[in-house]
Amino acid sequence: MTTSASFTGSPFLSLHLLETLVAVLPVRDENGSPKSIVYGGAERHLITSQARRRAERVHARDRANAGVGPLVGRTTGTRTREWAMITARALSSEHGWDMAEAVPTARAVIEATGLKFGDPGKPTVANLTKVLLFAPSDAGVRIAAHIAEQAEEIRTWTATYAAAQAATAKPKRGAKKAAESADPETTETTEGSDGAKSLPPLPAGTRTAVLAALAPRDAIDIALYGRFLAEIADSPNVDGAVQSSHAFTVHEAEQIDDFYAAADDAKLDRKRNALDFLDAADDAGAGMTGYQSLISGTFYRHAVLDRVKLRNNLRAAGMSVEEAEEASVAAEAEFVNAFVDAFPEAKKNSTASTGSLPALVLAFEGGRPYNYAAAFQRPIDERPPHKDDTGTKDDKGGEGPAGPAAVRRLLAHHVFVSDRRDDIISGRVLTYDPHIDELLGGLKELGATKVTSIKGLTA
Repeated sequence: MTTSASFTGSPFLSLHLLETLVAVLPVRDENGSPKSIVYGGAERHLITSQARRRAERVHARDRANAGVGPLVGRTTGTRTREWAMITARALSSEHGWDMAEAVPTARAVIEATGLKFGDPGKPTVANLTKVLLFAPSDAGVRIAAHIAEQAEEIRTWTATYAAAQAATAKPKRGAKKAAESADPETTETTEGSDGAKSLPPLPAGTRTAVLAALAPRDAIDIALYGRFLAEIADSPNVDGAVQSSHAFTVHEAEQIDDFYAAADDAKLDRKRNALDFLDAADDAGAGMTGYQSLISGTFYRHAVLDRVKLRNNLRAAGMSVEEAEEASVAAEAEFVNAFVDAFPEAKKNSTASTGSLPALVLAFEGGRPYNYAAAFQRPIDERPPHKDDTGTKDDKGGEGPAGPAAVRRLLAHHVFVSDRRDDIISGRVLTYDPHIDELLGGLKELGATKVTSIKGLTA
């Protein structure tokens, strides 16, 4: 059963945002450089949708855990490779198991369910799954509770599993050579040395319990952002209800390579107290020097919420139509809040990037998603507008600062599209910039209603 028949509103909520950032580095490539993309014949700075989605998801989860916002009291998810350790800690703290027993037991149970773990010979990864698993935050507690309840059966199975695992383990390089040189008539071989095929299966009830704990269930952020788990075929994947675009600058990209020097406090103290006569004359007190890339610009970003998909995901998790509707309304409100307020935390202390507020947010409903990136295919020319001898603007100058110019372009694009699409419902706009607020008051057409809070952006 789906919610498609019962949901009568517009199926898609489109969100568009313009924000101006100065001397930041929210995301980097493998070389530590800013990410970029060529669009409209010009290079643009790029903030990837992955960085944005994580920032939004964690922002919403942290607010709910702190007792703030519409998702308070609802289940959220955790994406990690540490489910075995989380389960072991729950076994120790809530059921009195010793960690020396809890860790290998939790690892064996989760591994036998279908997840692969790191090399047992490498302590740093031995108890980490090879893939990140996005599951409800209480999954480890639930698995631990089942293990404690079935302790006798699972202890017996774990001992058998560990013994079989040791017997089928691949020999180390030196041992393998020794075995190859040994007399084949006196060397014992292990049948079924193909690894997992010879390992005892997890008790059916335990596997069912682990799958139930790891299933998406009613985790709101899994319903919103989705998850993909290929390793366990019978653990459901979720096609997320949120679509996110990469953010890009509306003008050509420019960056600086900022030279920095980190001072050595002890060295400077010696100099300050005239104790530096033995120091090299050319050493001014820097303990470390280097370069970091910083970017500035006005970015356009976009996201869309599929309201029907969200309700279907929550219904598939076991909610009734009424429960799914109530949870979806709360999820939409928190998603819009996170879209506006959340920001990737890279370099947050040295750039204060997370304190940025958008210049403009445009929200509207429609029968399909609407991405307005095309409004900025021609990069904004930030040169001052040029006027001829009569005082009339001509095409010899630019559009002026990117922030106001981007607002004019975005809203003009929205008005133009809205006139041609019957399914678009007149939207709402929010600004935190007094200059943009003044600009909005002077526009003939907004194609939207001005609101003064994030709550006002949701219909």
